[in-house]
Amino acid sequence: MTVHQLNELLFICSLVLLVAVAAVRISSRSGLPSLLLYLGIGVAIGQDGIGNVHFDNAELTQVIGYAALVVILAEGGLGTKWKEIKPALPMAAVLSTAGVAVSVGVTAAAAHYWVGLDWRQALIIGAVVSSTDAAAVFSVLRRVPLPSRITGTLEAESGFNDAPVVILVVAFSTTGPVDSWYVLLGTIVMELAIGAAIGLAVGFLGSFGLRHVALPASGLYPIAVMAIAVVAYAAGAMAHGSGFLAVYLASVVLGNARLPHAPANRGFAEGLGWLAQIGMFVLLGLLVTPHELVDDFWPAVMVGLVLTAVARPLSVLLSLLPFRVPWQEQALMSWAGLRGAVPIILATIPMVSGIEGSEKVFNIVFVLVVVYTLVQGPTLPWLARALRLGDSAEAADLGVESAPLERLRGHLLSVAVPEKSRMHGVEVAELRLPPGAAVTLVVRDGKSFVPSPTTVLRRGDELLVVATDPVRDAAERRLRAVSQGGKLADWLGTGGTGK
Repeated sequence: MTVHQLNELLFICSLVLLVAVAAVRISSRSGLPSLLLYLGIGVAIGQDGIGNVHFDNAELTQVIGYAALVVILAEGGLGTKWKEIKPALPMAAVLSTAGVAVSVGVTAAAAHYWVGLDWRQALIIGAVVSSTDAAAVFSVLRRVPLPSRITGTLEAESGFNDAPVVILVVAFSTTGPVDSWYVLLGTIVMELAIGAAIGLAVGFLGSFGLRHVALPASGLYPIAVMAIAVVAYAAGAMAHGSGFLAVYLASVVLGNARLPHAPANRGFAEGLGWLAQIGMFVLLGLLVTPHELVDDFWPAVMVGLVLTAVARPLSVLLSLLPFRVPWQEQALMSWAGLRGAVPIILATIPMVSGIEGSEKVFNIVFVLVVVYTLVQGPTLPWLARALRLGDSAEAADLGVESAPLERLRGHLLSVAVPEKSRMHGVEVAELRLPPGAAVTLVVRDGKSFVPSPTTVLRRGDELLVVATDPVRDAAERRLRAVSQGGKLADWLGTGGTGK
């Protein structure tokens, strides 16, 4: 590649990124997951679109898709709150294993008997579309105010179920005979165990190191966090475990470890996550040939109908049977099984392996994802309201950023008071921060001042809190408690002073 060609490539890629960023505004207004707009950009510049770009490298798409999925899972894990997913872990684990098995079986049977595909193609499609997409779930659910149990279950499920599905798709895409069910089950259990162990180990070691090593620049912390997450994936994959589970668990540990500059870490990961989504979806849009989708449109709709109306609800029903989950929550979880780029990426595996009919499988998966994302994404908030599962009255959580003061053994906590925070109307003295912590500065309407004990806090205020190292965690817990319970936090049982 010459320098001139590099300049042209950078120009085109920058324009695509700018268009994709502008498309997020359309996505947020319409309720459509942004993946559809990015896929549309790829199709528009492809061989059937205005760009007339010919691209058919499925192997390159698969490699880039895997790399993008690592970044997306890392971003999702960093933004996942442990207190929300902890109670939901058993349900998410069953949904991502037994639930996937039920969904694969039902969907594959429909693809074989109703659509007429042979069993290998039907099993590949069943496995490919049985994985909920982390990017779609994270982007949609975090805009919908739902109870924490539902959000935690769906987020953890989307982070966990990529691992068993990848194993199944690879197994079904081998050119030789498919392994017996007990061999597949043993492989899945072994890879999940290895991936979980490596992910947790890397996450805890990484968080320990970042808390105890003072880096010379704040901008190095986000880079280090993402590097640790990628190390977890690579180590898990090279150890013949599930790298996807490893990176997600490592990121959950890092995201809940109270690291220095935590909001900056999440912001950096979020930016990389958007970049990964844009690149991945545009590339997938380039790979598809629209005029070849016509013949596979109705088979995709039929398979998707069974997946959405039968396989997913049945898998949710059977998986959650031991947990006594209300039917309203089960109905929402069934409808919120969003598909996205992950199934399309997995559909490239049989193409790379040279499986007969793999192009048809890819086309069916592509159409299915587009059609049912158009249906499910915009209607999810409406369904949540219809089932009376909205939780919009919940007090907003605080964004607290910590900057370590190594020599002084202290911390600066930067606290923004959000709109729905019950810290509004509370006096500084009524915060009752632990000894060793104090509010030293308030920024209001663009002006800063040193508060007195009787200063009344307002929505939109930004506070600078200085805390010594021993009481740093207790001070943050107290601030969050007041934000959720107001000045009566102690009497509401959320005083935030416990160890």
